[in-house]
Amino acid sequence: MKPSEAKRIDGKAFAAGLRLRVEEAVRDLAVVKGVKPGLATILLGDDPASQVYVRSKGRVAAEAGMSSFDHRLPANTTQAELLEIIERLNADDSVHGILVQLPLPRHIDTSRILIAIDPTKDVDGFHPLNVGRLSSIAPGAPLDFSVPCTPLGVSMLLEDALGSLAGRNAVVVGRSNLVGRPVAQLLLRADCTVSIGHSRTRDLADLCRRADILVVAIGRPEFVRGDWIKPGAAVIDVGINRVPGAEGKTRLVGDVAFAEALPAAGWITPVPGGVGPMTVACLMFNTLQAARRTAGLPFLPL
Repeated sequence: MKPSEAKRIDGKAFAAGLRLRVEEAVRDLAVVKGVKPGLATILLGDDPASQVYVRSKGRVAAEAGMSSFDHRLPANTTQAELLEIIERLNADDSVHGILVQLPLPRHIDTSRILIAIDPTKDVDGFHPLNVGRLSSIAPGAPLDFSVPCTPLGVSMLLEDALGSLAGRNAVVVGRSNLVGRPVAQLLLRADCTVSIGHSRTRDLADLCRRADILVVAIGRPEFVRGDWIKPGAAVIDVGINRVPGAEGKTRLVGDVAFAEALPAAGWITPVPGGVGPMTVACLMFNTLQAARRTAGLPFLPL
């Protein structure tokens, strides 16, 4: 690394450490309470990317010593059939976490499905009850409920790299319910001053230049340029975009122009190897927490 380059935040290494921590806690839970965490995944259709993602979740769960229950359903599964499966999983004491792979086919009402999941088993953090708890959480209050996995991973990486986030100006580019808004709420909990930028923001580049912490999650390859970044800022790139590469192949890039940002930022996540590995690791962490609650144990601290 050149002296003028940003420190690279190694999400892959942090995620590996988190998974080891989860694995140890799973063993302890079995010894102390005789409980083995169980994660149920539901996938409708045969989208290749979703299949790979769900397979990865099952493999990591098994490596952590958890039970994994996979439900692969045809794309034409009716909403009533899906709700029936969720109802069975809600009542199954061996299942502590339920994950429905999104997006769902158009004939399924996603909000109806998310509401149907027992909020104590909602390891994705998408149930309205958990969303509401995050939106109203007090600064510094414990996270004793499920938080969306990618935003939780972003929060963990920032606090590991920077220590206390209190008083820092944070800008989140992207306002989705899955990433942008929960990231902003977690940063508010950490006593940051938070702004959210989006497609209608006037002079978005100027807003980004004020950020001590810049989190970008908009799904537009290399949208944020190097001259948008305040010198020394921490840049978290949530984007994963596949673009044309050399010799007819493709390559992965983030929402930030990494090569341009590297000399300007103080810290930066690469793509791949930054936020991506944290999502599955945090899913395992959330499943463990749900199992601990079932066993009458407090949530582990982050």
